[in-house]
Amino acid sequence: MKVILSIDPIRFPLTGIGRYTYELAKHLKEIEGIEQLKFLSAYRFSSLPDPLQVAVPKTLSSNKLRQAILKNSFTRELYRLASPLLKQHSLRGYADHVYHGPNFYLPPFSGPSVCTFHDLSIFTWAHCHPPERVKYMRKEIAATLKRADMLITDTETTRQEVASYFSWPLEKITALHLACSGDFRPRNEAALNPVLTKHGLSYQGYSLYVGTIEPRKNLDVLLDAYARLPKAIKQQWPLVLIGYQGWRSEYLHARIETAVSEGWAYYLGFVEAAELPLIYAGARVFVFPSLYEGFGLPVLEAMASGIPVVCSNASTLPEVTGEAAALCDPQDVEGLTELINRALQDENWRELAVKKGLLPAEKFSWQRCATETAAVYKEVLA
Repeated sequence: MKVILSIDPIRFPLTGIGRYTYELAKHLKEIEGIEQLKFLSAYRFSSLPDPLQVAVPKTLSSNKLRQAILKNSFTRELYRLASPLLKQHSLRGYADHVYHGPNFYLPPFSGPSVCTFHDLSIFTWAHCHPPERVKYMRKEIAATLKRADMLITDTETTRQEVASYFSWPLEKITALHLACSGDFRPRNEAALNPVLTKHGLSYQGYSLYVGTIEPRKNLDVLLDAYARLPKAIKQQWPLVLIGYQGWRSEYLHARIETAVSEGWAYYLGFVEAAELPLIYAGARVFVFPSLYEGFGLPVLEAMASGIPVVCSNASTLPEVTGEAAALCDPQDVEGLTELINRALQDENWRELAVKKGLLPAEKFSWQRCATETAAVYKEVLA
């Protein structure tokens, strides 16, 4: 097989989709049967970038420029129309390859095409996205559905959702679970102390949330629930939030600042990719009450780090966590408070949760994801 993989998502800020694209690219190199693997970055073929180099804010100016382009209706439409045509030009002469778009988008291409759909939040949770993003993505996804030979989703939950929403045949959609880096693993206190001390943290001395600061992550409910904990509990185990500033996050940042001033929260903002697994492994509990996820990679990273997980029972999260996490309705503030309190103090539950969390985490493998993705390529070629 000859394969072309778009690596556009591997950019700052490195999101879960960027991580998926990088790990898939890295492991596809090792798949027997792929005789040629090329990476398309924007409109030219490129080598695979180092995610540790990408996950730094040195490219922030170009990211802001892209955001400015997409906010203006004229430039956004011009970009939407021109970008696929420029990619199409770059792909001329490669019809004997399979083209894979790992992030919803496919350009016109004379060969077989595969596209990964991570979630349908742009349709089902449109109010949680900027209107300009909704308009742009809906038009491009409509074009992708006309061009794709096969679709890939991160979970069976999303596979069923995509098939139902777009009336796509299930046999043309394959669910392939994501995984997490081997950097996310249990670690001893001595190994963590240098990084924890740098950020003013102590081993097992905090609860942790990692994710974009935006409405879809349900941080309003998380802050309400944490505020209800007894004062002594909040002071002993403050809530640490890590995440890049997302859309409509001003109100959430104001609430976080209030919690910080009251002494029961810390906002670390952007954290270097090399340090993030260490901060995971040092946490007392991981909390993730998201309203909707296509997979929920932070939850898997927490389980792989040996950290008890409290999360919502929304969308794909029960599929990812199995029986390992404490789940509640994403709008149940009181229930979330009770689960967090239990996860912080109940040693018997904590021990069992860690053991249960490590078992499903071990089943998720990037190597398996790449192998099964290559099987999809083989199917579309046939």
